[in-house]
Amino acid sequence: MTGTALSPAIVADLYRAACLAELDALKVGNVHAYAGGHRMEVADFVTSAEVSAPHLARAGASVGARVRGGVEATISAVGQNTNLGILLLCAPIALASETAGRLQQRMSAVLSALDERDGADVFAAIRHANPGGLGTAQRHDVTEASTSVALGAAMAEAAPRDRIARAYVTGFEDVFSVGLPALDAARRLDLSTNWATTAIHLAFLTSIPDSHIARKYGAETAEKVRQEAAGALGGIDLRREPVDVLLAHDRVLKEAGLNPGTSADFTVATLFADTILTARGEAR
Repeated sequence: MTGTALSPAIVADLYRAACLAELDALKVGNVHAYAGGHRMEVADFVTSAEVSAPHLARAGASVGARVRGGVEATISAVGQNTNLGILLLCAPIALASETAGRLQQRMSAVLSALDERDGADVFAAIRHANPGGLGTAQRHDVTEASTSVALGAAMAEAAPRDRIARAYVTGFEDVFSVGLPALDAARRLDLSTNWATTAIHLAFLTSIPDSHIARKYGAETAEKVRQEAAGALGGIDLRREPVDVLLAHDRVLKEAGLNPGTSADFTVATLFADTILTARGEAR
């Protein structure tokens, strides 16, 4: 079934709902309703979702403008980066949802049309957010304000080392091949919304080395975190609501300063894409 176009008000509501649903779930190593961490609390993320939603859903705005507006509003409100990755993943979905047609096809059109203005806005947003482990690059260095490059080309350059950038060149493959199938499997088990969200997060954490950890501590550490999570949590039965087991792993990661933030970002993007598909009347 071909998807129907959504209004900015609906897109904003679905974005806020996805952000809040992610916070309600126990996501090991991240900030969630069971425990804060990394010098951040749930309230920071709630505020961030609220102030960034109008920018993320602004009718007709480019991907870059949505990301930049959302980041600037967030930094102004909470004084730190809480949602750069979320905005980078959700902005193309939001723009694609404004037009009728299959969502994945609309997203392909959005991603192929990204230009230098998008690049300038996203680079400015990244500099403003100043995410941990950013470093420098030989080409398309985001730290250089004079850098001028189409956003698609910049993401292609970063894709081998950053999973969010990779999403821009694979048509958000991870959302559609990892996140949404994990959500569908959780629903078949009749998990509650919170535990279905945990299932999404675990699917990313146990199958893909987290880019946020890799940026700060290196690829080997990110892979070690993935392997340890897969070994400890890969076969866990979420129908039993294993809070104690998950919180034990949560403490291990937080005590080591390891924040699988990219896994959390993809969790929000998956929830957002799922509700967008439903609102557009699209079957999967």
